[in-house]
Amino acid sequence: MARPRVRLVVTADDFGYCPRRDEGIVEAFLAGAVTSVSLLVNGAAAESAAELARRHRIPTGLHANLSEGRPVGPARHGASSLLGPEGFFLGKMGFREAVAAGEVVLPQVRGELEAQLSRFRELLGRDPTHVDGHQHVHVLPGVCQVFAEALQACGVRFTRLPMERGVGSCTWLEAPARTFACSVEQDARAAMGPFARHGLRWTDVFVGLSTCGRHMSTHHVSGALARALEGIPTGRAVTAELMAHPGYPSVPPAGGSGEGPDAFSCSWERLHELRVLTAPVLWAQLAQDGVQLCALHELDSKRPGEGTPSEATLETFLEPSPL
Repeated sequence: MARPRVRLVVTADDFGYCPRRDEGIVEAFLAGAVTSVSLLVNGAAAESAAELARRHRIPTGLHANLSEGRPVGPARHGASSLLGPEGFFLGKMGFREAVAAGEVVLPQVRGELEAQLSRFRELLGRDPTHVDGHQHVHVLPGVCQVFAEALQACGVRFTRLPMERGVGSCTWLEAPARTFACSVEQDARAAMGPFARHGLRWTDVFVGLSTCGRHMSTHHVSGALARALEGIPTGRAVTAELMAHPGYPSVPPAGGSGEGPDAFSCSWERLHELRVLTAPVLWAQLAQDGVQLCALHELDSKRPGEGTPSEATLETFLEPSPL
């Protein structure tokens, strides 16, 4: 069956988290399986990762981090709503709970984002190609507004909208992972307005919530793209992003953002993603599906309402995922 023509960016998250992670990401980039990376500027290996990005000319964006490790901004020097008693960010779910409870001071969020953007420029000598959010914090209510304002002010136009169609029906995901993915999708939908009002751009479709870690496979990636493209007319040119987390497993104590590497980083799942991404079978299937791999800067990225699909089209085929 004919499908829309898809130009796919594959973004490897968590660049700079640890040297072994970065080794795998660079390997995937040199193999042509990753076209973009997102750098954690508070990561333990941020400086060496920046050097790798320069050496290999890897398109690099900022992986804005408000949930793991130590801050790089003003919060380092005193009490902050972003931090727990030990001086670390509140964690993936802890930060979300604090946002929901109204306990996060949004100007402090703005200060940390600006500090991370500044640190990125120090490391790379240029602005990021894009800015997304570690653990998708950039689409949280309130945070998304501050995030959009900060990006507009510094001239960065490209971000990620982690809204994957049908993720709630992906029965292979464990219940907690599926619930989290659906909450991310719901937040991303609400963030579209603030993002658009501040001139941010993103790919037409996104996949990766249902293909993370052990769940990455040729079948799941191809299926996720197929779900995302349902209802888009044949022949349309569509941009897409696949979020990935390849790398070799971290070996403690190396890695992390000040607290050491987490369990996911130390597991075989990162290596599994690397092997799937660099295997010829995935790209043979995607080529058969009409998918062309490209770099982020090669995309003819458009604001919602410009080109295809439009914001109205997005709202038509990106229905809320059932739990």
